[in-house]
Amino acid sequence: MGSDLWSVGQWLALVEYELLLFAGVFFLIGAADEFAVDLIYFYKRWRGELRTLRLSTRDLPHRQLSGLAVVMIPAWREDKVIGHTIAHALSAWPHEDLRIYVGCYANDSATLEAAMRAANGDPRLRIVVNTKHGPTSKADCLNRIYEAMTQDEQRTGRQVRMVLLHDAEDMVDPAALPLLDRAIERAEFVQLPVLPVPQPDSRWIGSHYCEEFAEAHGKGMVVRAALATGLPAAGVGCAFERGMLSEMERQRSKSGPFAERSLTEDYELGLRVALAGGRSRFLRVRDEAGVLVATRAYFPSDIASAVQQKSRWVHGIALQGWDRLGWSRGLGEWWMRLRDRRGPFAALVLFSGYLLLVLGTLSFLLRQFGLGVAWKPDALLLWLLGLNVASFVWRGAMRYAFTAREYGRTEGLRAVMRIPVANVVAIMAGRRALFAYLRTLRGAAPTWDKTEHDAHPARAFGDNSPQSGRKLGEVVK
Repeated sequence: MGSDLWSVGQWLALVEYELLLFAGVFFLIGAADEFAVDLIYFYKRWRGELRTLRLSTRDLPHRQLSGLAVVMIPAWREDKVIGHTIAHALSAWPHEDLRIYVGCYANDSATLEAAMRAANGDPRLRIVVNTKHGPTSKADCLNRIYEAMTQDEQRTGRQVRMVLLHDAEDMVDPAALPLLDRAIERAEFVQLPVLPVPQPDSRWIGSHYCEEFAEAHGKGMVVRAALATGLPAAGVGCAFERGMLSEMERQRSKSGPFAERSLTEDYELGLRVALAGGRSRFLRVRDEAGVLVATRAYFPSDIASAVQQKSRWVHGIALQGWDRLGWSRGLGEWWMRLRDRRGPFAALVLFSGYLLLVLGTLSFLLRQFGLGVAWKPDALLLWLLGLNVASFVWRGAMRYAFTAREYGRTEGLRAVMRIPVANVVAIMAGRRALFAYLRTLRGAAPTWDKTEHDAHPARAFGDNSPQSGRKLGEVVK
């Protein structure tokens, strides 16, 4: 009996050592990757090349547009939020040259009714009913909207100048439309930042998106733009020049520019703009009070919905993206594609790290009863551990800094404490995405694996508009 237990202890020590080596090496590689982005960001900031624009945005919502602007919103079972989105957008953007196209389905009467009620007779709203029963796919819904827009162009003889993409749960910024109208003059694709709204009822799950987008859209996308690599579209708060969408449709040789078999058609479309020679721009603008002009929305507030949403991102970007977009020749582009596709492997490394934590605890407990095998790490392993600890502290500081800049110091501290939560969600999403991808390899068609939304940020803000000059974390408590 004692011999068997001693053998178990030896095997446990061996597995612990190997996991420590595996996780330590790849954690360090990931940290080096992030640190390289940090260095570029701070170097460019020091050179004065990454200044966030400061504009007087008070009169922007009433400035005449340079041409017809279309907002496309695909909606399937969004009756709880679509009305708030439409009403707020029509109010925030009073421009005569605005058209909002909402794609619905005949077998989703609740969403249809909510959209019509929200319009309140405003002729700028167009409701497009898909001839297929839903859900199809988000890209299919967008292509149906695109078809209706093209028919309206032919019927009225007036060409659309730019097309914006938004989701059914978004709260648009009043300054966003005129800013995009101006920016599209010098680019074929423009992306504004996305700011998730903190959720008092979901501090750990729903609010962990805050720090992820604060860092991704405060640093990651900024560095991509500085390196002149292709910019992925977030699917919300982004605008495409009308001619570029026609070019995307021509390249597909099908009706509509959106890839219907892609789970992340927005991400793919943004990168294809660069591949087609188009100019892309990530636009960060603050108003007089220092508030970022951005799209705001609630994100999933429970673990199942968060995993579902993130698994779709991992599946579409990391796994489908490899198949559909391949690898670019440029070093900067290759690096960014590699960063986009690291999700499944990052989930494996994170899982190894947490498994190591469990095994290390078990090994410690066995040694307390004289059953385990004590071992000491060599000098190389100690250096590896030390560098990983230092990199973790640095990453925590970056997460705090970028989150606090947009949400306040309290939310910045919460962001650091939520790191384990984000890691667990990433592990579960990576596993779910891998199995979903394997099913598609066996012939299964990708489905619109959408998340449910039952709350809209417009309710939370009330009189505290985003332009109030207060941090989001201070407004939403």
